[in-house]
Order: sequence, then C-alpha cells, then structure tokens
Amino acid sequence: MTRPKTRPKPVPGSTDHAPGRRPVLPWPLPALIAWSVCWALFLSLSALQIPVLWSLILATSLGFAAGLRAASAWRKLFISAGFPLSLAASNLGAGLSPWAWLIPLGLLLLLYPMSAWRDAPLFPTPHGILDGLDTIAPLKCTDRILDAGCGLGAGLAELHRVYPVAQLDGLEKSWPLRFLCAWRCPFARVRHADIWKEDWSGYSMVYMFQRPESMGPAAAKARQELSQGSWLVSLEFEAPTLKPVVVLRNRADKPVWVYRMG
Repeated sequence: MTRPKTRPKPVPGSTDHAPGRRPVLPWPLPALIAWSVCWALFLSLSALQIPVLWSLILATSLGFAAGLRAASAWRKLFISAGFPLSLAASNLGAGLSPWAWLIPLGLLLLLYPMSAWRDAPLFPTPHGILDGLDTIAPLKCTDRILDAGCGLGAGLAELHRVYPVAQLDGLEKSWPLRFLCAWRCPFARVRHADIWKEDWSGYSMVYMFQRPESMGPAAAKARQELSQGSWLVSLEFEAPTLKPVVVLRNRADKPVWVYRMG
C-alpha cells in the first residue's frame, strides 16, 4: 500500500505560495511597473493634446493609487512619488508653472494628513496574524470591536475573519483612506475621526497597529475609557504599562499583545 504524496511545507523566505494566493512581485518590480504605467498614461494624454496640468494630475493620481497597494510606508511613498519626481527632472515638465508641483504634495497630504503623522503609516495587518485570538478573547454577536486607525481595511478584514458575528467599527483620519476602507469592508462601519478624541467606552475590544510611542497614550486611554473585562489588542508593539494576558506569535516578527482591562 503506497502512502499518498504530501506537499512539502514551504521554507520561510522561499518563493513558494499557498494554492490560490496571488504571488508577490519581487521589489522593485512593482515600482518600475507603476512608474511605467504612469508615464504611459501621461504620454498618451499628451498625444491626445490634453493640457499638461491635467495629464500631471491624472498620472500622479494613478501613481498614488498604485502606491496604496505596497506593503510598507516607504514603498508606498517610493511608488507614489516616483512619477512626479521623474517628470520634474525631465524636460517634459518644463512647461508647468511652479505652483503646479504643489499638486503631488497636496495629494499626499490628502491621503495622509499632517495631523495623523504621529500615528502609524499604512502598515497593513497580515492575513492570519490574529489566529487564535477568538479562543483567548471570546466575544458575542452583540459585542463591538474598534479598529483604531483602520487604514485600507486589512485589520478590519482580519477581525471579521476571526469574529464573523461581532459588530466592527473603523476609525480613520484620512478622508481618501476612509472611503476606500468603507468600500473594501462593507461588513464594518467606517468613520472619519481621530482615534485619540473618540470615546472607546462602547467597545468590547480595541485593536491597534500603531507606532511604539503611541502605545503609552493608548494604554492610558484604554484604562480610562474601556470597561472592566474589555480587551486591548496591539499588533507588534507592547503597551509599556499593561500586563498582557497572552502574546500570540503566529509570526515571529509580529507578536500580538492581548490585554484585558481590570
């Protein structure tokens, strides 16, 4: 009797991908593709005699949209800024008024306003990182979960996978990200708001993926506003004044700190 063949487990860092999962292009290929598409759009619009200012706006907007899909904040900025910077260095941008170069900066500020710079950049929550959280912190269908700084909705999608019957809310300071997140996550209520000014008292769990320096204020706000028995969950960064119930380690480089109030 022959034993059935089994698929070998992928080695960490290898290029093996799970069935059905979209392969990730090696860096910097995504940036090169995005810049090429932006330039192709700009030159095509110029060939159609579209005013150069509108060509700049449309091509730059396309670059920002492509940058949103990058895995880290630096790559997002690298992809988004590549086309306008290369245009500025070329002779094709010589006919633009100096003020026109404020448009790419304005798009960046619209995407990520200065008032939100103290919070985490666009770092998405990895798929599967919250596996096992529902056994540690079981919630009912009437419980509400807040993703404080939901970005494009990766955290909300992961929370929805782990807690499919819970009520999910997301808060996001950037208007464009708020609309994109609401479109991506119709199962959640996404609002434009400052996570530090909003009241957390109505939530059974608050999930965060912020900066290390944000965790002190987050712990203080959780202690002040969350009710006894509620949960604070932080991806990667520890709250210095709280003692975790458990630390999930579904990925060695991204621990999940789970705290219970009271």
